[in-house]
Parts: sequence; structure tokens; C-alpha cells
Amino acid sequence: MPTINDKTYEPSPAYPVAFLGLGVMGYPMAGHLARAGHQVTVYNRTASKSQAWCAEFSGASSQLGAHSHATTPRLAVQQADIVFCCVGNDDDLRSVTMGADGAFAGMRPGAIFVDHTTASADIARELSAAAAAKGLQFIDAPVSGGQAGAQNGLLTVMCGGDANAFESVKPVALAFSRAFTLLGASGAGQLAKMVNQICIAGLVQGLSEAIAFGQKAGLDMNQVIDVIGKGAAQSWQMDNRGKTMVADKFDFGFAVDWMRKDLGLVLDEAKRNGARLPVTALVDQFYADVQHMGGQRWDTSSLIKRLK
Repeated sequence: MPTINDKTYEPSPAYPVAFLGLGVMGYPMAGHLARAGHQVTVYNRTASKSQAWCAEFSGASSQLGAHSHATTPRLAVQQADIVFCCVGNDDDLRSVTMGADGAFAGMRPGAIFVDHTTASADIARELSAAAAAKGLQFIDAPVSGGQAGAQNGLLTVMCGGDANAFESVKPVALAFSRAFTLLGASGAGQLAKMVNQICIAGLVQGLSEAIAFGQKAGLDMNQVIDVIGKGAAQSWQMDNRGKTMVADKFDFGFAVDWMRKDLGLVLDEAKRNGARLPVTALVDQFYADVQHMGGQRWDTSSLIKRLK
């Protein structure tokens, strides 16, 4: 099995695929597909990003031909068996799928559209139905792991959709993921991502309060984190963000603006299903405070800035 930059690529048949959206997540995700041997056609709203991607990955092995870029989603997907997508929100997703230049107008019958955007469960169901009407298949597949996970090919992917389509996509998607799991029908992936964000919001706030408390008490918080990180308080957030929070560093990927978008989706869904989320609603407002402090692009661990 080939290993590049510590990422081992499992052998799988090579496919012509497309990737729509080359942001901080999509750019490296598409790169892992190229390195795994798939022929990749990319589309990005800013064409220079697509051109830069092709220049960077022109040397990556493809068993089917050269990688390329296209000027519209429709042109990008015409030869693809699987179309991957990672854009900003529901409206962005509609813009790349629907209409005369959208992906659904250009995909071949039976092709599979895999959406990695963190979006609403409603848009997942809407686009799943629109895809089915055209003889296509749709999987909502939001990811967790942040920019580092995308760069290292170690994302966790939560999926909703048809089981057969999921099984077809899984060996290809493992090029950029360490877990790729079907959780139910269309929309289930987006709902699972909401659960993920609820957990993160509460954990980061708790960690922020703990560190701020310890600092006020005069403790060496790096030492404290080393100690309590071996006990019941341990978490991914503590292991990966605890000491950077102590050091007042907040340039580690997933931005506050993006978290607020995600928590907005969570709170909208909770209004529909009746779930009570008092802590999540409060932390969402704390993130609004961070935005007002100028921290729109700080990473989510910057919640602690409110407490200092």
C-alpha cells in the first residue's frame, strides 16, 4: 500500500471523480483522491484556485488520465462516477447542484453525489429527492476533524442515504477519511454532525472555564492539564487545544464564524424537533461575543478570550 506524507492509501479501483469546492477542506480532500490514483476534475467558484490545485497535483498518480479543472459544475461532473462536494452552506450547495450549469444537469444516470458540506438536514432531503428524479444518487456526508484532518486524510464522515450508494463510495472516500459511516436515511449525516457540534460547544466552554479558573487560582495550567488529562476530564479538546489556550494561541483551523453557522443549524433543527439545548444556545451567544471582539477567524478554542 503506498504511503505519502504518512497517509497510507488503501488499494481500490480507480474512478473518474469530480470535486466541487476547493476551500480549506475541499482542496486537500481532492488532493488525497488524486494521490490515491483517481482521475479528478475540480471546480471552484474562484477559477484560480482550481488552476492552482491542478498545478500542485499534476504529478499525482492517476490510472485513468490527467487531472483537470472545469469552468462550471456541470462541465466538471460529466465523466464522473462519483461527485464530491464541500462548499459553504445551503445556498452554496443549491448553486452548484441545481440549474442549467449545476452538477445535476451534467451527471450521468446512476452517478453518485456526495456532499461534505455542513448544511441543514432539509437541504439534504431536498437534494436527495431532486437527484432521484434525475436518476442520480445523493449522500449527505458532513465531516469532522477540521483542517488538520482534511490535510492528513483522517476525517470522520457521517453519512445519510442509500446503503448501496454508500458502499460504492466508501472505498474511494477512505482516501481522505479514517471513518466513513452510514447512520440512516437522507439527512441522518447532517443530524449526526449537529450532535457532534453540540458536544464540541459544551466541551470547549467547560475547558475554557477550567483553564481560566486555574489561572486565577495561580496554578501552572500546563502541569494541571498534563495531570488531569490522564483522568476522567480527558478529551480531544484538552489534548489538542488545552495548552494552546493557556498560551493564548487561536490559529488552529475551524473558525468561530463557521462554528456559529453550524450552531445556527443546530438551534433551527431543535426548534423543529422540540429538543431543549440551553447550554448550546448559551455557548452560541458566547461565540457571538468572540466575534464582537474581532475573533471571527480565531479557532473555536478562543471561547476562553471572553473570560480573560
